[in-house]
Amino acid sequence: RSLLVCHWNKKMIKVLGLALYGDKAASTRYRLFQYKSLLEESGIELEVFSLLSNEYLVKKFNGERVSLLVMLVSVFNRIKILLKQKKYDCAIVYCEIFPLLPGWIESRILKIPYIYDFDDAFYLKYQSKRFQFISPFLANKFLPVIKRAYCVTAGNNTLKNYASSINENTFLLPTAVDTVRYKVLKKTVTNALTVGWIGSPSTASYLKGISKPLSILGESQDVRLVVIGGKAPCIKNVDVIELPWNEDDEVNEINNFDIGVMPLPDSPWERGKCGFKLIQYMACGLPVIASPIGVNSEIVEHGVNGFLVETDEEWESSLRTLMGDPELRHRMGQAGRVKIERQYSLQVTGPVLTSVIKSIVKGS
Repeated sequence: RSLLVCHWNKKMIKVLGLALYGDKAASTRYRLFQYKSLLEESGIELEVFSLLSNEYLVKKFNGERVSLLVMLVSVFNRIKILLKQKKYDCAIVYCEIFPLLPGWIESRILKIPYIYDFDDAFYLKYQSKRFQFISPFLANKFLPVIKRAYCVTAGNNTLKNYASSINENTFLLPTAVDTVRYKVLKKTVTNALTVGWIGSPSTASYLKGISKPLSILGESQDVRLVVIGGKAPCIKNVDVIELPWNEDDEVNEINNFDIGVMPLPDSPWERGKCGFKLIQYMACGLPVIASPIGVNSEIVEHGVNGFLVETDEEWESSLRTLMGDPELRHRMGQAGRVKIERQYSLQVTGPVLTSVIKSIVKGS
């Protein structure tokens, strides 16, 4: 009885999560939402509020315009949440609180200690051609935001090294998967070998980089390319299938791949990516082939759990090798699953985030 009373009287740590997008965005789901139940077990209550809704994302991906009224309502709702910030012990800011707001203002909006969290090279956002007219005012927006943070959690070492130069209290927090949910399932046997890719409409264009190797392979054997969540390129000699992304089906669909791929161009933005596709593939026991860009070279151990390739010839050779060797695919898939369990699972990253949050509350 005394133990129950003690538990009831124990104060929960309350954390305000400020996400940029709704939970249909992988970043919001995997950087914030998936930690809620795990944190609760450690006495931490995480409430996540998104600036831009799932409806906004759907319209954006469909190329539709979002009305000014909808945007104003989104801003108003965020302001309402910020006015209540004192009821929380600390906050987690994912990427930015308000787009287009100068950093010196944004960094002072929160009056409670905050963690700055990012898993893309967001510090390059306002340096791109898209924002060239306002770049003089916003190019270095994230410098004060990162500097004033109690600490920073970065999705990979490229991002960590950048943030560490501004805020020494920076921690590596890879984007992870729950290995209880991500399981290795028995695959459906088909005549064609399935090369798979999962992502969003904004990154599907990278698949054009492997169109030629896939087409050459398709001249001599049955090849299927399954694309989840984006527009697939038309590839001669290849059976190309587009599937809509669905959270309930994604693990099953990935398990139907024989090989997972992640082609990337070599540019500053892509070097900051967290290789999350690879983590999803490997968690499902798949061998992978990827461009050796950024964190991909850390996730993929060449010849162990997959291949790192650059040229068309290397893509073709690696695909042909895996397609012709079921035992190699199985062995690499097993090695990949072990790596995810050891380094990129929620069960590993959860305690890191828990510790960071508790250190903030203890130190504030």
